[in-house]
Amino acid sequence: MNNLRTRRLVLPTLAFTGIVVSLMQTLVVPLIHVLPDLLHTSASTASWVVTATLLAAAVVTPVAGRLGDMYGKRRMILISMGLLVAGSVVCALSSSMTPVVIGRILQGAATGVIPLGISILRDELPRERIASAISVMSATMGVGGAVGMPLAAWTAQNFNWHVLFWTAAGLGAVAAVALAVILPESSVRSPGRFDYVGAVGLAVGLVTLLMPLTKGAQWGWTSPLTLGLLATSVVVFLAWGAFELRTDEPLVDLRTSASPTVLLTNLASVLTGFAMYATSLTVPQLLQSPPETGYGLGQSMVVAGLCMAPAGIVMMLLSPVSARITGRYGPRITLMVGTVVIATGYLIGAVAMSAIWQIALASTVIGAGIGISYAAMPALIMGAVPLHETGAANGLNSLMRSMGTSFSAAVMTVVLTNMTKPLGPVDVPTHAAFVTTFLIGAGAALLALLVASFIPRRVQSPAPATIEPGATELTPAR
Repeated sequence: MNNLRTRRLVLPTLAFTGIVVSLMQTLVVPLIHVLPDLLHTSASTASWVVTATLLAAAVVTPVAGRLGDMYGKRRMILISMGLLVAGSVVCALSSSMTPVVIGRILQGAATGVIPLGISILRDELPRERIASAISVMSATMGVGGAVGMPLAAWTAQNFNWHVLFWTAAGLGAVAAVALAVILPESSVRSPGRFDYVGAVGLAVGLVTLLMPLTKGAQWGWTSPLTLGLLATSVVVFLAWGAFELRTDEPLVDLRTSASPTVLLTNLASVLTGFAMYATSLTVPQLLQSPPETGYGLGQSMVVAGLCMAPAGIVMMLLSPVSARITGRYGPRITLMVGTVVIATGYLIGAVAMSAIWQIALASTVIGAGIGISYAAMPALIMGAVPLHETGAANGLNSLMRSMGTSFSAAVMTVVLTNMTKPLGPVDVPTHAAFVTTFLIGAGAALLALLVASFIPRRVQSPAPATIEPGATELTPAR
C-alpha cells in the first residue's frame, strides 16, 4: 500500500475507531433497568456498571495523552484498543457484578483514543486537511453515543445481553487491526520522565470529585460521605496543583493550561459537555414516560434511541460545515455558533415536546450544535499549545467535557427526581421537570457562548508536524 493511499485512509480509520470507542458510553443504557436481575445484585450496586466507565475514562484520558506525547500516540491508541477488546471479552464471559465492572473499567480506559487521534491528525495530515479532519474526528464523540443507543437497544431486546459485549469486542478488534495496518506513528515526541505523582494525584482528585457527583442523588447530597469526598477532592486538587507547578516535567502543564485560550476553551468545554449530556438523560425518559401522565409518549427504548440517532448523523454531516466556518472565521467563532445552535435546540424542546417528531427535531438541532462546538475545541487548544504537548492538552480538554457530563448527570437527576407527581404506585417526573431540564441545557449553552466570547481572537490554526529547520516547536498563540 503506497504512502498516499495510506494517508487517505488515516482519517476514516481513526473516525471508525472513535465511533467504536464512543459506543461504550451508551452500550449498557438499554440494560440499566434489568442489570440488577442480570447481575444478581441491588440497583445501587448495579449502577457501578455505568459509573466505573465514567471514572476510568476521566482518569485515563489525560494520562494516555501524556504517554502518547512521550512514547508515541499510535502505540497508546493500540494499547487502548487492546484494553477495550479485553474489557468487552471479560464482560461477555461474565454474569456477576465484579468481573463486569472490571470489564467496563477497561472499556472506559480506551476513551483516550479520540484526543490521541486528533493529535495524530495534526501531526500527519497536510495543513489544508487538518481543520476538516479534526471536525470529523471530534464528531465521533457524539456519533457513537447517539447511533449506538438504538443499536444497543435492538440487540438487547432480541438477543442475549452478552451479545452486546461480543459485538463490542469484534468492532474493537477490527478497529485495532485497521489501526495497526494503516496508522503511522507520529514522529513528534516529548521525551522525559513520566509524572507518576501527578498521575496518582489527578486520579485521586477526579475519583473523589466524580463519585459524589454521580452518586450524590443516591447517597444524599448532604450525607457525610458525599460532603467528605467533595472536601477531599478540593484538598487533593490544591496539593496536586502546587506539585505540578513545582515539578520540571508535569503531567499537566498548568502554566500553559492557564493561558486565556486554553483556560476559557476548557471552561466552555465543561459547559458544552453539560449541554450534550442533558439531552441524553432527559429525552429518553420523556419519550418513555407513560401516556397517562398527559405528556409522556409511551415509546420503547428502541424508538427512543431512534429519535436520538439523527442527532449523531447530523454531527457527522456537519463536519465539513464546521471546518469551513473555522477556516473562514476561526475556531472561536465556530464554537460560538455551535453554542447558539445548542441553545436553540433546547428552547425548541422546551416549548414543543408533545409529539415524537418535535422531540426528534429538538434533539437533532442540539446534536448539530454539539457537532459544530466539539469540532472547534481541539482546534482552539492545538493552536495555543506547543506541538509536543498536543496529546496531553487534548486529553485534558476531553476530560473537561467528561466532567461537564458528570455535572449534567447530577443536576438533571436532582431535577427529575425532585419535581415528580404520583402515578399509581410510583412517582414520575412532571411536565415542568422536563421543561426545566431543557431550560437548564439552554442556559448552559448560552453560558458557554459567553465564555467563548472572551477567548482571544487571534488563535493559530493547528499546524502539521512539519518544523522548520532550526525551530524546536510551534509558538503558542497569545
